[in-house]
Amino acid sequence: MAGRINDEDVKAVRDAVPIDAVVSEYLQLRGAGGGNLKGLCPFHDEKSPSFQVSPSKGLFHCFGCQEGGDTITFVMKVDHLSFSEAVERLAAQAGITLRYEEGGYNPSHQRGERIRLVEAHKIAAEWYAEQLATSPEADTGRIFLAERGFDQAAAVHFGVGYSPQGWDHLTRYLRGKGFTDKELLLSGLSQEGRRGPIDRFRGRLMWPIRDIGGEVVGFGARKLYEADNGPKYLNTPETAIYKKSQVLYGIDLAKKEIAKTSRAVVVEGYTDVMACHLAGVTTAIATCGTAFGGEHIKILRRLLMDNGSARVIFTFDGDAAGQKAALRAFEDDQKFAAETYIAIAPDGMDPCELRLEKGDVAVAELAEPRTPLFEFALRQIVARYDLETPAGRAGALDEAAPIVARIKNSGAQHEVAVQLAGMLGILDTQFVVKRVAQLARWARERGGRPPTPGSRTPQQYEAAPRPTTSGPALTLRNPVYATERELLKLALQRPELVSPAFDAYGVDEFTAAPYAAVRQAIMDAGGADFGTQDPQEYLVQVREVAPDDTVRAMVTELAVEAIMRKTVDEVYAGEQLVTVRRRAVERRVHDVQGALTRLGQHADPARFASVQNELWVLQQYDQALRERGAEAL
Repeated sequence: MAGRINDEDVKAVRDAVPIDAVVSEYLQLRGAGGGNLKGLCPFHDEKSPSFQVSPSKGLFHCFGCQEGGDTITFVMKVDHLSFSEAVERLAAQAGITLRYEEGGYNPSHQRGERIRLVEAHKIAAEWYAEQLATSPEADTGRIFLAERGFDQAAAVHFGVGYSPQGWDHLTRYLRGKGFTDKELLLSGLSQEGRRGPIDRFRGRLMWPIRDIGGEVVGFGARKLYEADNGPKYLNTPETAIYKKSQVLYGIDLAKKEIAKTSRAVVVEGYTDVMACHLAGVTTAIATCGTAFGGEHIKILRRLLMDNGSARVIFTFDGDAAGQKAALRAFEDDQKFAAETYIAIAPDGMDPCELRLEKGDVAVAELAEPRTPLFEFALRQIVARYDLETPAGRAGALDEAAPIVARIKNSGAQHEVAVQLAGMLGILDTQFVVKRVAQLARWARERGGRPPTPGSRTPQQYEAAPRPTTSGPALTLRNPVYATERELLKLALQRPELVSPAFDAYGVDEFTAAPYAAVRQAIMDAGGADFGTQDPQEYLVQVREVAPDDTVRAMVTELAVEAIMRKTVDEVYAGEQLVTVRRRAVERRVHDVQGALTRLGQHADPARFASVQNELWVLQQYDQALRERGAEAL
């Protein structure tokens, strides 16, 4: 049975790996004010960034889908790992050796399945690369690369390798490294043979396919020998760590430049990616044996941040298959906020061929934005019709107009409709514009769905319903809720400004049930005073003692959300403390006045005097708070 990871080691991992460094491996982050960072959420599809990271708190929170947590939680959610797997991965990055309770550490049993599969691929990639560099048999592979302009240095940079022609060379090697037959079969590196597992890839040039975090999750294998009856390219099958619709070859090398330049170049093959990068186009990526689709778009959008200057350039072959691929890409064009273009090399050459024929400069020029993708798609449609005849023009309009109607931006839709009229030779431009607008309206009314709320900024989010443990939905239009929220944010983010006064506040001083639950969690974690001693561990403890995921999400949200004042100091904190306390006093005054009314004139004199005295004390306290502020707390 797997042992439990030592709590001190978990804390060490949490402290050692900055959350912004981890999150930046998956999406582009930009300043959000107050020391926070923001980006497009990796857990739901959105058009503007509502995902915030607080490096100082070690937490993240999405104001759109409510996902939140610490570094470990992020890795668990984004890569679908267990808690132990996530800690083990982060520990490996930080060089921390983990200790396990309940029986010691046994790597082959205590690491999760995903960790084991990734480790197997890492070792396999190193072994394949060594074969290409040193094995006499791999000379065929070296010649293949050389003929395409790639030397040994290029092979090393991209991790290209070679799989020997024998039946089970890699299988035996990985067994010697402690991997079981079950793990080898699950990884896709081996497959069932007549007498047990054999190598899946044999006698092929091997490209390691890495996820956005840089881990090898699969391989693309190119046939080298005529005797090989398999397909020209053979990819890793779908496994627990490899989903071809969710990976992009070269993304690990290109991601920083894509984020920096807001530009991505999509090519069709592994050698095309190599050619582009070596020619200086370091934003090049490719799909892995599948069409460019929605999941690929999500990966790119998180890096591009969908700003107005973002560009995605597709460099498809000029043949029929390449044109078909371009049209498929256009079907998803409206999922991008970025402008999309297509570039086709002279004579239909791919980037690898172009580099060989005309050099690096020609490849760099190819990657510059050329023809807008929508224009290319429309021209492909129009070209199928005889525009010399009224029937041909009408047919082309019937097929092309619905495509233009899908463009969401009304200004762009009008402009493209005018261009379509020009392509068709229809002089009555307004006829085409009206036809497109009519189709767009029809789609909205019949085929479309009501608009769903987009992602919200923290300010927009404040006016929206929030998760609650009970009671009515929260809205910060209610000043009572707004102040209670602000005080809790201070208690979580700046405990030194509200301690020790905050720890004397009762749970009943927070009128919203979720806020009362957060106040209780802070109390159970040791209070704000604990936060002044160890801020990082304090937030960890508050989240851990939260009674359920709803409260835990609220804690994370409050710990990440920006405080509503640029200058956060003792004066501002005192104002929040006083306001929350005065409102609690006012509520109690109201209750006591009601009690006096209910007692009436015939009440027990001692009881009446006691209640009346309580009312007087409360009124004096309220006056002191009003006059002296935080000093009266």
